Amino acid sequence: MKFLLVLAVVLTFAGMFFLTGAGAASNVTYVGHDKAGEALAKGGSLANLPDLKMTAQGSHRGGPGQVEVHDKETDVFYVTDGEATFVTGGTMVGGKQNKADQWLGTDIQGGETHHLSKGDFMVIPAGTPHWFKETKGVSYLVVKVLK
Repeated sequence: MKFLLVLAVVLTFAGMFFLTGAGAASNVTYVGHDKAGEALAKGGSLANLPDLKMTAQGSHRGGPGQVEVHDKETDVFYVTDGEATFVTGGTMVGGKQNKADQWLGTDIQGGETHHLSKGDFMVIPAGTPHWFKETKGVSYLVVKVLK
């Protein structure tokens, strides 16, 4: 139940602040607790709403990742379990475009370090370098809002 409340808050936040000109949704998206829990523990899609230009998915990282920059996606994170050292901002090092509007790199110079743990919430605007620098395991809900 707590997860559904958090999901509702995150989706409302995304709608209020990032989605302009969207009319009332004609369809409701419901994800039951079994599927939501599995997606958050193992990673997987929770909702893909192309008419609102957003997706929601559960994600899990068992170790560090690569630096990412999304040209047209704002990421909204809510940590559901575990801990991670997460770096935002600064300048990406070794960046290479891996697909349209997305870049991957090897390091961040001059970024801000955050210690993420269960219950933390973060919004990473499009164009901002970000990186799970260290983790032994972190699960989180991510809503991707497209420009």
